[in-house]
Amino acid sequence: MKWQHALKDYQLYLKIERGLSKNSIDNYSRDVKKLISYLEKHDISINPVKISNEEIKQFIYEIAKEVNARSQSRIISGLRSFFSYLVFENYRKNNPLELIESPKIGRKLPDTLSEEEIDTIITAIDLSKPEGERNRAMLETLYGCGLRVSELVNLKISDLFFDEGFIKVTGKGDKERFVPIVDATQKYINIYRKHIRNHLKIQSGFEDTLFLNRRGKQLTRAMVFTIVKQLAEKIGLKKKISPHTFRHSFATHLLQNDADLRSIQLMLGHESITTTEIYVHVDKSHLTRVVEKYHPRK
Repeated sequence: MKWQHALKDYQLYLKIERGLSKNSIDNYSRDVKKLISYLEKHDISINPVKISNEEIKQFIYEIAKEVNARSQSRIISGLRSFFSYLVFENYRKNNPLELIESPKIGRKLPDTLSEEEIDTIITAIDLSKPEGERNRAMLETLYGCGLRVSELVNLKISDLFFDEGFIKVTGKGDKERFVPIVDATQKYINIYRKHIRNHLKIQSGFEDTLFLNRRGKQLTRAMVFTIVKQLAEKIGLKKKISPHTFRHSFATHLLQNDADLRSIQLMLGHESITTTEIYVHVDKSHLTRVVEKYHPRK
């Protein structure tokens, strides 16, 4: 079995069997490609069925010189998944990464913005430009609904159920969820649709896409990152933020106002409550309030 053949089969498995998004598949594939490049660079002629624990350990030793512990851990996890697939398909009898431990890394807590910082960023948007109304509507949606940037750029007009107070979001693995949307966010989306989007020359295939660029096509994830970065620089914000920071802030502010973790999990689209629990670590004061409010010996 050749590496490229194995990688192609693995990508199909991730898409069809596991239902992962293109971004996730690309990330998993990138880890395998790093190993393939290493083998080619060092003239190591060995296929994915025969490669052993020793060759893998040498590869990890080499990459450890170039990337940090978190990146090493991700690559090891990606390769472990790839070889688990080969074992599952009976190409191999064992996983060469079974006995390889990932480097210990501290749990990275997400950066968040205060309500005042979010207001300052949104106020800094230049509404005299056509894209200003769009950018305001996008950031209000990111923060107001806790969306991932990929969910934002893929949002459709047909996903808006304003009369019911919800939007339909397609998340990781094409899993759909309904997220509440408050009146203020609805208002900014409607302003953008009525005064900006209606006057664009929309390209074929993008008629239902909510947020469009000046050429009438879907915005890229990179463009949203650029918009957020430029606004942060404009107000002199010292924190390093991204579109995801608005999602983290959404969850943290809900928790601070005594929302329960299960509700936050559903709105964020987390498969496991364990992922959502990271926000308890961001705001430990929530735990104190819970005990003070509900414990009989308060």
